[in-house]
Amino acid sequence: MIRNPILPGFNPDPSICRVGEDYYIATSTFEWYPGVQIHHSRDLVNWTLVARPLNRAALLDMRGNPDSCGIWAPCLSHADGKFWLVYTDVKRLDGAFKDAHNYITTSDTVDGDWTDPWYVNSSGFDPSLFHDDDGRKWFVNMQWNHRRKGTGVNPAHDSFDGILLQEWAPDRGLFGPVKNIYAGTTRGLTEAPHLFKRNGYYYLTTAEGGTGYQHAVSLARARNIWGPYDSHPDLHVICADGSQGPIQRTGHGQYIETHWGRHYHTFLMGRPQQPGPFCPMGRETGIEEVVWRDDWLYLQQGGLVAREDLPGPVNVEPHRPSFEKHVLGGPLPAAFQWLRTPDKARLFREEADALVLIGRESIGSWFEQSLVARRQEHVAYSAETSLTFAPETYQQGAGLTTYYNRHKFHAALVTHDAKVGSVLTIVSCPGNWPDEALEFPAASVPVAAGSVDLRVTVHGNEQQFWFRQGEAWQALGPALDASVISDEGGRGEHASFTGAFVGMIAFDLTGQGKEARFTRFDYLPMDARDTA
Repeated sequence: MIRNPILPGFNPDPSICRVGEDYYIATSTFEWYPGVQIHHSRDLVNWTLVARPLNRAALLDMRGNPDSCGIWAPCLSHADGKFWLVYTDVKRLDGAFKDAHNYITTSDTVDGDWTDPWYVNSSGFDPSLFHDDDGRKWFVNMQWNHRRKGTGVNPAHDSFDGILLQEWAPDRGLFGPVKNIYAGTTRGLTEAPHLFKRNGYYYLTTAEGGTGYQHAVSLARARNIWGPYDSHPDLHVICADGSQGPIQRTGHGQYIETHWGRHYHTFLMGRPQQPGPFCPMGRETGIEEVVWRDDWLYLQQGGLVAREDLPGPVNVEPHRPSFEKHVLGGPLPAAFQWLRTPDKARLFREEADALVLIGRESIGSWFEQSLVARRQEHVAYSAETSLTFAPETYQQGAGLTTYYNRHKFHAALVTHDAKVGSVLTIVSCPGNWPDEALEFPAASVPVAAGSVDLRVTVHGNEQQFWFRQGEAWQALGPALDASVISDEGGRGEHASFTGAFVGMIAFDLTGQGKEARFTRFDYLPMDARDTA
C-alpha cells in the first residue's frame, strides 16, 4: 500500500521526475539550509532522502530572508543525460513586491555536485522547465502583479497575473516572444505551472486557491504550446475543499507516468488536528493514482478527494522507522538542517564526540541563528538531547526547542541567573505577532554544572518539557500550547508555509560565541499509525 503522506513532515510543492525505473521528488525547503530536498524511490511506497543540492553560497545564500521566504517550489527534471533543477529564492514576503529570483542548475547525478546556477528572471515564482520532444526548452512561471487591485488577468486574485511562457537555452537564457498563456480558473491564485505532453496535447498543471483549505490541482490543455488552453471539465483534478477526511489542503503537484504503465499525480497536503484545526507537520507530500478519460486526467477512484491509503504499483509494505537515536559526533545526521546561511562553520562544529553549537544571534534571527533541527513528522512524539553548557550571563542560552519561526516557538534553555548560577528556564513566543513578545511561563530551576538531559513530549496540541540530572525525569514548567507551532498559529496559514521543527539551539548576545556541546539527540514517534 501507498500511505499518504509519502513524505511526512514539512515537504511541500512536490515535483516528481522519473529516470528509467527510478523516481525522484524534489520539495521546497524555504529558509532551511541546504536548499531543496530530493527523495528517491523505486516503488512509490518507500522514499529515501538522497540529496539537498543547494549546499553552497554560489547556489544559495538566504541570510536576511524573512520567515517563509527562501526556496519556493523547485522543479526537477531529467533530459540530455542530466538532472535539471529550477528553483526560486524569494527575498520578501510582506508588502506589494516579492523579489522572487529564479535560477537553473544541473548535475550528472542527483547526489553529485550541481553547477553554479543560471539566473533566469524575477517576474514571479514557482517556475518550471519543460523539455519538448524536439529538444527545445521552455520556461514557465507565474507572473506576480505588484500594482493596485483591478489590473490583473484573473479577478479572483489579481496579484497572481497568469502563467508566462518563454523559450530558454543554457547559452542564450530567455529569448524570443513571451506570452501569458493561462489566466487560471475562477478559484484564482493560479501558480506552480508544470507542462507535459501526451497524445498531441500540451497539458498545463497548476495549483490554485492558495495554500490553505481551498487549495487545488487544476489542469488545462492545448494543441499548441502557445495555447489557447482549455480548462478541465471539472476545473480541478484534486481538491479537498468542503470534505471532512484526514487529508486536507491538497494541491500543487505534478503528473508522472510510471514504467509499469500506471499514472500518478503528486500533491501537497495537510493533516489538520483538533481542536483547531492546526497542521504542525505543515504541508507534506502525497500521491494518488490517476486515469485518462477523453484525454483528461481523473482520480482513479473518482471525485476530487485523495485517499489516505491506496494500492501501490508493486507488492511492498511501507516501512518507516519507529525511532531515531543519534549519538552526535562526526557528520550531521541526514534528518537535520539549519537556517539560511551557507557558512555553517559559523554556527556549529561536527566534532568526533559531539555536535558543538556556537552561540550567535538570538532565537528567531534572520541572519546567524545557531539552530540545528529536524522536522516534526508525527502528531505525537518525544525528543531528547544531552548538553553541556556553562553560561556566564543571562545573554547566553542553549537547549531544546520546538520551533516554527521567530514568533512561534517554545524553548527549554540552560542560561544564567546572577543570584543562582546556571538555571533552566522556558522561553516562549506563542504566536505573538507582530510584537514577537517573549513569555516566561515558569520559574527558573537551578541546575548543577555538567551534562543536562532535556526532553519534550508532544501530544497533539499539548507539549511538556522535562529535564534530568541523575535518575528521574522531572517536569519543567506547565504544559504548553503546541498548536501555535503550526501553519495556522500566529499570523496564520497564508503567512506561514513551513512546518514544526524540534532541535538544538544556542545563542550568545555578548558576541563571544559561547559554545554548547550536544552529545545525543533522539526522536521517538508515539502515534500507533506512524509506528506500525
